[in-house]
Amino acid sequence: MILTVTLNTALDITYRVRSLRPHASHRVSEVTERPGGKGLNVARVLAALGHEVTVTGFTGGATGRVVQDRLTATPGVVDALVPVSGPTRRTIAVVDDRTGDTTQLNEPGPTVTPAEWSAFQETYAALVTSASAVALCGSLPPGVPVGAYAGLVRAAKAAEVPVLLDTSGEALRRGVAARPDLIKPNADELAELTGSHEPLRATQDARRRGARAVVASLGEAGLLALTPEGRWRATPPTRLHGNPTGAGDATVAGLLSGLVEHLPWPDRLARATALSAATVAAPVAGEFDRGVYAELLARVTVTRETAAA
Repeated sequence: MILTVTLNTALDITYRVRSLRPHASHRVSEVTERPGGKGLNVARVLAALGHEVTVTGFTGGATGRVVQDRLTATPGVVDALVPVSGPTRRTIAVVDDRTGDTTQLNEPGPTVTPAEWSAFQETYAALVTSASAVALCGSLPPGVPVGAYAGLVRAAKAAEVPVLLDTSGEALRRGVAARPDLIKPNADELAELTGSHEPLRATQDARRRGARAVVASLGEAGLLALTPEGRWRATPPTRLHGNPTGAGDATVAGLLSGLVEHLPWPDRLARATALSAATVAAPVAGEFDRGVYAELLARVTVTRETAAA
């Protein structure tokens, strides 16, 4: 069982419009709703790849009930979300059909009380001991301590369970110091963590700060991986236009599934890159176009740049 943690779950709502224009009214041609938040997106991709996944985090209010109802209908995903009194947030993605661009609006999430945080920690401690790997994903809702992920990383490592951390800002800075097995920042998150906008230098600095391995998402340039076994770049064969929401989460799912399947790093990176691109080609976050994935997987270029990192 793979465990994904989403402390700031959401109901992802995607609107499609013909052309998005500021200060104008728009007719929405299509509306889709899915359980959201980074870890839930990761879980759906993992389940689609055939893995058993348990999701935990927080859920509350009417929106939270919709999220849980949708999760129940997702094959391979087990709901272990912890209830809170505040309402689960919504995220709104507006897709412009003319340009293919997406505009994202994210609500902040419910305020978590100390008692609710303690209840979650108990749930997490019970789940992590039976997990094959853990993904800690996304932002922290109000009320959760900024060092929360650091504590969750340490708990996973104490249980000898590999842990992937995918967050940003101070939560990432503190979480890296707890020495996770893998972090997956994008270019902006990596620069914020290290102060460097040069990807190789920044990934080296991130490893020195505590991460055992760093896989940086570099947008159209693909992935840069710095690991104890070496350094690789993975490059997609073509640029796809579509909705990029959830592409980074698909990358996490590819890396995590490769880890539990004991794939070598080049295969993990090829899978992650192809999944990310196939998610851009899908209409909503947390899903991927299987045909695009199969076609791209064999065409991703993975190059080893050095014998040791």
